[in-house]
Amino acid sequence: MSISSLLNQQSGQLIISVTGRFDYSLHRDFRACYEHVAIEGLQLVLDLSRAEYMDSSALGMMLLLKEHAEKCQALALTVSKPSPAVLKILEIANFDKLLKIEN
Repeated sequence: MSISSLLNQQSGQLIISVTGRFDYSLHRDFRACYEHVAIEGLQLVLDLSRAEYMDSSALGMMLLLKEHAEKCQALALTVSKPSPAVLKILEIANFDKLLKIEN
């Protein structure tokens, strides 16, 4: 399991990618991906295409990311390409109503 981020100022996007299990063990690294980025109008993308599993702490981390996006006046926060298993978890937790999810 790992996490990475890529800030592209030309396109105005910060892409955070999660690979493997998205759980509490990634909390510190996940927060480090965005906590120092406060660019108004930024598009935040959470790429879950390689995430195999997520737990309730991952949902909490996503809420903290959403809060950060709102505080920084980001244009959007999009969850990108979650696997079917991860998408099911997001839907059960009603995150499909909180966040934009793109398959």
